[in-house]
Amino acid sequence: MCSIFGIFGLQAGDDLPALRRHALDLSQRQRHRGPDWSGVYVDAGAILVHERLAIVDPAGGSQPLLSEDGQLALAVNGEIYNHAELKAELAQPYAFQTGSDCEVINALYRQDSPASFLNRLNGIFAFALWDRDQQRVLIARDPIGVVPLYWGHDKDGRLVVASELKSLVDICADAAQFPPGHWYDSATDTLTRYYQRPWRDYDAVEGVEADRVELRDAFERAVHRQLMTDVPYGVLLSGGLDSSLVAAVAARYARHRIEDGDQSEAWWPRLHSFAIGLKGSPDLAAAAIAGEALGTVHHGFEYTFEEGLDALPEVIRHVETYDVTTIRASTPMFLLARRIKAMGVKMVLSGEGSDEIFGGYLYFHKAPNAREFHEELVRKLDALNNYDCLRANKSMMAWGVEPRVPFLDREFLDVAMRIDARHKMVGQGPQGARRIEKALLREAFEGYLPESILWRQKEQFSDGVGYGWIDGLKAHAEAQISDRVMAAADKRFVHNPPQTKEAYYYRHVFEQYFPTQAAAETVPGGKSIACSSPAAIAWDASFASMADPSGRAVAGVHEQALA
Repeated sequence: MCSIFGIFGLQAGDDLPALRRHALDLSQRQRHRGPDWSGVYVDAGAILVHERLAIVDPAGGSQPLLSEDGQLALAVNGEIYNHAELKAELAQPYAFQTGSDCEVINALYRQDSPASFLNRLNGIFAFALWDRDQQRVLIARDPIGVVPLYWGHDKDGRLVVASELKSLVDICADAAQFPPGHWYDSATDTLTRYYQRPWRDYDAVEGVEADRVELRDAFERAVHRQLMTDVPYGVLLSGGLDSSLVAAVAARYARHRIEDGDQSEAWWPRLHSFAIGLKGSPDLAAAAIAGEALGTVHHGFEYTFEEGLDALPEVIRHVETYDVTTIRASTPMFLLARRIKAMGVKMVLSGEGSDEIFGGYLYFHKAPNAREFHEELVRKLDALNNYDCLRANKSMMAWGVEPRVPFLDREFLDVAMRIDARHKMVGQGPQGARRIEKALLREAFEGYLPESILWRQKEQFSDGVGYGWIDGLKAHAEAQISDRVMAAADKRFVHNPPQTKEAYYYRHVFEQYFPTQAAAETVPGGKSIACSSPAAIAWDASFASMADPSGRAVAGVHEQALA
């Protein structure tokens, strides 16, 4: 994982040395993502800058990646997990210049259409590929948007792309997110969606039975694939179901290197796990139990409310959002990433995505039927790039730690999402028994975890680090934002006006770093109950009057529900 920055559409007469310096200065704003090395490519039509976090092939693999003839220049932020298989399947020879997993994109571009080869990549990525001879740029982002990417145009009409908004906010009045699952081709000036899956339509999955063995095997393969690394790594372990399953599977493979087919011992055979929370938090207690059961070298870190509050401005600057749930959860994750980096770990596996695939949020207990349950899952997956993926990526990468998310592995998604949602439904079951959220996933992994962890109720990360965290943030915002100021919120912020004092406080901080209208529009809005989409508010009449992103807002479901 790294950062990319590119300027395309240069014209004769442009001052290339000045533009090169300009590009370097803007790219430097995101150097926290790639502190290991900087690479620059310049020709008469384009400038590419790459800030590298060396995970695979640390000694080589520097970017931009050039073809042997110098025609192609590629800058990638991400990982291509199936690069070895793709190289083996190439129809024509390609002279690879490095051991980078990403260089296969150049080879695929040479022999195939983007619509075809993008659908063969299994990984997390955002890239810009410059074809010097054709004066053509190809830009693409992974299917779910695990990796961030922004684009816009400068005052002279040049196309500019960057991994983070902070590199564009001063120069692009139209800065926006590049949409996940799409590719842009400057040769035709078209933006095309390449990621289309049948399971998006409930009619395509209705009646499909749940095969727990297939589900378990697919997830194990996903975790195994994502252990591709040449540097020390670990797992985030909150003690919840999702992170614990990732850790349990990773622990089974940790003693061998997957890069050589598991034929040699791993360079770092002890699996380290990491958790954070306020003193006495639910997550710290559960994570310690899970770590001991799995045999990881576990590290549980405490932070104080004051430390979290002190970090808030930096969190908002790095995560580039004013969304309440995202900031609540990003702050402890940001603090944890700093601890992890201090221990020399550069990559971690995390549990994001499971709730969106299996309906893990507590409001799913109110889903009226399988069709609406499934349609909400698709809506949640479509929004992940704005929420959990954005949080995990930018919170960790603020300190140069790469997060990977096996639940969002492309092959696993196809297995898990083609199951009829009636097998994922939660709520009241036969004889009035309650079926816990993600029961299907829990059943598929019986025996992998202690029962207290396998069947632990969902805790959103911002709740699990300690209920005092959210309560304290609300109290702080109440003291900072007066009733008079709050009453004029819709006039102060015309787009997506804040609905609470906490939201107003975050929006105020965000505006200091990102003052433009375009920046504000990169953050979605709408009411939410326990992280629901706005559409799911209609599932329960009580939701409309008590909307709050905390899981405790779902009274009658969460054991610590808000009154």
